[in-house]
Amino acid sequence: MTHILLGDDDEELTQLLQEYLHNHGVSCDCVYDGSQVIERLQDTAYEYDLLVLDIMMPKIDGLSVLRQLPATRQIPVIMLTAKGDEIDRIIGLELGADDYIAKPCNPRELLARINAVIKRTTVLSVDTPVLTHDRMTLDQRHRVCTIDGSELQVTGTEFDLLVALLQQKGEVASKEWLSQTVLQRELQPFDRSLDVHVSRLRKKLQPFHDESIKAIRGRGYQLVL
Repeated sequence: MTHILLGDDDEELTQLLQEYLHNHGVSCDCVYDGSQVIERLQDTAYEYDLLVLDIMMPKIDGLSVLRQLPATRQIPVIMLTAKGDEIDRIIGLELGADDYIAKPCNPRELLARINAVIKRTTVLSVDTPVLTHDRMTLDQRHRVCTIDGSELQVTGTEFDLLVALLQQKGEVASKEWLSQTVLQRELQPFDRSLDVHVSRLRKKLQPFHDESIKAIRGRGYQLVL
């Protein structure tokens, strides 16, 4: 059973989500402020597959929690954000969150997002192929990216983005196709999630290539590393 940590100060909402997720195979622990989230993640007695985090948490806000995550443990994150609060969404994605969902959220949609992120971070079967392209190697089973023999630290979403771009073998990958393949949802107007993930990944690749992922205006992205 997938085990997640849900951080949100709306106790009525968290109880509703907890019950729904449990009925669909997801075990959910709930905490109600940012300091409790940090404490849980620092406590090695607790193991979680994913963190669902409200950006507007009391005591320590969600963005501050995200900034502290590398010091605690690596864990996929889905943000809960207010509708129309695009700036916080973009900052959250830039800080390493894998996805977001606007509140009030539909429990079924949240479950779909959880399953999609878990799928992106799961170790695959032994016969999963290793992809190579010039200087880059993507071990899909262990979800490890190496360039010139050095491991590159990437999130689950960034790894899947590299796989998708590499599968195109230098061709232009449309934003619509990348959204469906990587984020597992249709590209929506004004949704900048994919662009933010690409920008973050491009910064990580910059030491190896000045323009590793080229933006093709009106078409999509192309891996040129």
